[in-house]
Amino acid sequence: MEILQKIYQHKLVAIIRGVPSEQIIDVANALHQGGVRTLEITVDTPNVLGAIEQVRKEFDGELIVGAGTVLDAETARAAIMAGSQFIFSPTVDVDTIKLTKRYGVVSIPGAMTPTEILTAYENGGDLIKVFPATILGPTYIKDIKGPLPHIPLMPTGGVNLDNISDYFQVGAVAAGLGSSLVKKQQTYSKEDLEALKQRAEQFVAKV
Repeated sequence: MEILQKIYQHKLVAIIRGVPSEQIIDVANALHQGGVRTLEITVDTPNVLGAIEQVRKEFDGELIVGAGTVLDAETARAAIMAGSQFIFSPTVDVDTIKLTKRYGVVSIPGAMTPTEILTAYENGGDLIKVFPATILGPTYIKDIKGPLPHIPLMPTGGVNLDNISDYFQVGAVAAGLGSSLVKKQQTYSKEDLEALKQRAEQFVAKV
């Protein structure tokens, strides 16, 4: 699957949460300039469907964009209709995974325990988001890869410049970057966007 291969190739997924819809393009552009190629826009973002459509149109072929914090199949379908190229969930919802796969879109469910991780994968999850990675750390990824080496894992939550290399060293195939990369704020000045671009460059340099 081409989208999945690109996620593996670029490794970093920037999570955009709480950014006003009128600034989504500015934020996406700063991330793109910094070398990030995959954006997740969470569904609690104002006018999220319009934002996904906008980014797809503006950066078609340049950025991969998907919906995040998707809790049910109905929301997944709406996001896919708006152009979402992957669906991120914080939990294992089998109906959401199956609906996503039915439309030929990459499914990235969130799981924590070995049982959840295996359940998500066996029900069609393409890449499993290990969440919250904050309290688990890189050693947990290493331990999971022991009995479940065939399941691609993507730590999300608490991944930062100090620990991201450790996650990749123990076998993570990608990483979700939240507030360590994209701050949740109501307005982005030119200075903020430049700082965002520089943070993106630092993460890209690490991987």
